[in-house]
Amino acid sequence: MSFEMIDLPYEQNALEPYISANTMSYHYGKHYKTYIDNLNKLIVGTKFEKMSLEEIIGESAKKPEYASIFNNAAQAWNHEFFWNSMSPNGGGEPITELKDMIVRDFGSVEKFKEEFKAAAVSQFGSGWAWLVEDAGKLKIMKTGNADTPLAHGLRPILTVDVWEHAYYLDYQNRRADFVSAFLEHLINW
Repeated sequence: MSFEMIDLPYEQNALEPYISANTMSYHYGKHYKTYIDNLNKLIVGTKFEKMSLEEIIGESAKKPEYASIFNNAAQAWNHEFFWNSMSPNGGGEPITELKDMIVRDFGSVEKFKEEFKAAAVSQFGSGWAWLVEDAGKLKIMKTGNADTPLAHGLRPILTVDVWEHAYYLDYQNRRADFVSAFLEHLINW
């Protein structure tokens, strides 16, 4: 199987002014593309060649001999999930049973946003902040580099990418401002 880049669910300029078309062009067209291209090269002739991204992640996680395959597969999957965690009409609060679960597990949507932002901003170096479901309970987690909740048996609900390539052209070193923009204007409930 050869992997292809998924289409963005919106135009590259659709998230402006919060994420510029320039940032999306580099993030989607260069970084994400590189993960897909590298993964395709790495899996040729291996047991991973006919697996889905999820299967590759499951089979390669925590196995040093497959670190390059894991990193590229997980980064491809994480980015695909991130593209869908945003919407040009995002922000606000969820209106489904997700809101009830957030209130149950965090006390309020506002408290969830505070904790989620704190996790994203405090992630040392490159990585991700996630809302995940673990045995019916919502939790916030952060992962470094290519790590993903899938490698830990958790179900991701949404994510924000806090690798510098996700925000540096627009926000420079202001990660907190980027995460605030994500939560207030882009999050796709």
